[in-house]
Amino acid sequence: MTKTILHIDASARRTGSATRDLSDRVVRHLKAGRIIRRDLASPLPLITEDWIGANFTPADQRDVVQQDVLSLSDELVSELRKADTIVIGLPIYNFSVPAAFKAWIDLVARAGLTFAYSEEGPKGLLEGKRAILAVASGGTAVGSEIDFATTYARHVLGFIGIHDVEVIAADRMALDPEATLSKAQKAVTELAA
Repeated sequence: MTKTILHIDASARRTGSATRDLSDRVVRHLKAGRIIRRDLASPLPLITEDWIGANFTPADQRDVVQQDVLSLSDELVSELRKADTIVIGLPIYNFSVPAAFKAWIDLVARAGLTFAYSEEGPKGLLEGKRAILAVASGGTAVGSEIDFATTYARHVLGFIGIHDVEVIAADRMALDPEATLSKAQKAVTELAA
């Protein structure tokens, strides 16, 4: 049994979403002791000049306003730290990730908290975690040269230290949705808990 799952849904669709269905199935299959839920259909703010200024101010020198500006980002980082497994329902929009997922990445990729710079380059600080991407697309084949979503998600998760990344794909659903979903649902049942 997985201890704690961070369950993130990035689909703008609250109903009828293949990625929401798949990510729910993954979470149920893993039987977590605790589930932290983050629905990105409730939009996250984009980073701003004030956010950047606060982020690059040393923590012990931040004023109350800067602390407030970073409070949501701090909460999102805390959710990642608490999780053993991160399950992400990730639709492919226009060959890439939804803007809501990119906003989440911008808020959690923070030097000193989720990665650090070293002589050898950046090093992720969230090692020892597992991520499962429940991906769906209308016409983009996962892993193809036009799939910028899963390659980006794998890269950025690795950047913050999460290298154990699995993909459950319900791709090219516009061609044969029933067969595609059936294959993806079978892959969920074969996931190692």
